[in-house]
Amino acid sequence: MQESKRLKKRSASGGLKAVLFDIDDTLYSTSEFAARARRNSVSAMIKTGLRLPHPLVMKELVEVINEFSSNYEHHFDKLLLRLPRNSYRTVNPIVLVASAVIAYHETKFKELVPFADVPSVLKKIAQTRLTLGIISAGLEIKQSEKLIRLKLYKFFHPKAIFISDQIGINKPNPKLYRRVCADLKINPSQVMYIGDNPVSDIDPANQIGMITVLVRRKGKHYQEAGLSRPDYVINNFQELWTILKKEYL
Repeated sequence: MQESKRLKKRSASGGLKAVLFDIDDTLYSTSEFAARARRNSVSAMIKTGLRLPHPLVMKELVEVINEFSSNYEHHFDKLLLRLPRNSYRTVNPIVLVASAVIAYHETKFKELVPFADVPSVLKKIAQTRLTLGIISAGLEIKQSEKLIRLKLYKFFHPKAIFISDQIGINKPNPKLYRRVCADLKINPSQVMYIGDNPVSDIDPANQIGMITVLVRRKGKHYQEAGLSRPDYVINNFQELWTILKKEYL
């Protein structure tokens, strides 16, 4: 049944024209990077004068992030409001916040890298007739910065980068995916979308008739299930390239 669905999509497409990607936990390990950066930030706060055990502070920081979302810009300010004041009475709290922010960004400068197989496969796809692009949820500056720091921006068509905050429609609303196809002037059946989240990436893309690829890299959505099945499931981008060569190029 899955194969018949795939063939139906392929026959309706009239030929694949675009391959679009999610960013987080698809092009790089967001989960691993974020965990390292947060640990380094807490260590910096303790080194600067915060007098609490690292595990306790980390637990509070994770709660702040879960409550205010990962895109909130004042995690460390909120963190200090939740900690006993006597734990940082010998240091100005804004200095603690600054030390955490610096540590986070230093981790970003040094350790934000794509999955090892991603650049070579994107380079191969970019040399074909296919348009490469992005559909990503998040803040426009933050998500754009990731593409630059990952050194992947050069592979994508500049008019095919779509970030939810810039468009005003967020995942998993299928309107985001319809808008992307409309702007690119491509039928959804002629677009392949690759993401790691069954609910936010695969379900809405399936809903409008895109060809869908679920990446299974053991990120935070690894064990989640959506309402629909992807057309393909891959463990790495080499498998993606094999699918493209065999069935679409």
